[in-house]
Amino acid sequence: MKKIFNLLIAFLLCTGFLYSVPAASQSLPAFKMKLTNGKIYSNSDISNQKPLVLIYFAPDCEHCQVLIKQLLNKINVFRHAQIVLVTFESIESVAQFKKDYKLDKYPNIIVGVEQPVFFFRTYYDLQNTPFTALFNKSKKLVILYKKFTPIDDLIKNLKGLEKK
Repeated sequence: MKKIFNLLIAFLLCTGFLYSVPAASQSLPAFKMKLTNGKIYSNSDISNQKPLVLIYFAPDCEHCQVLIKQLLNKINVFRHAQIVLVTFESIESVAQFKKDYKLDKYPNIIVGVEQPVFFFRTYYDLQNTPFTALFNKSKKLVILYKKFTPIDDLIKNLKGLEKK
């Protein structure tokens, strides 16, 4: 079974659907984002008590909307994680996105606009949205999904962090 899993991961890496980086190789970058209430949220606001799911998205991106719907459908699995949704779009589009998906009712979800714009796009050399990165409690990178975020794989990796 482990051999099949490793072959699957190798295939996904080769096709570009999945891009993983060993946990020790990168830390969460120093970032800032503006929230819909005007406050600034940064990497220093991230708790060291929970893993972090960072999602770079566009409110009008269909793939991003599908990812958010999948995540919200399994939100109980993510209750012990921090989820930061960050975009380059306007604060008005973020506010509408939050309203459409009723994100205010989830205290572990933070949504905002990156400051400066395209910080994450440049930092991670992104060409597409959504982009998802999972970090452990120490803010070390566990895995990146640059083109497609398979929600079940994200959940598996998140659960793996809970066992540690």
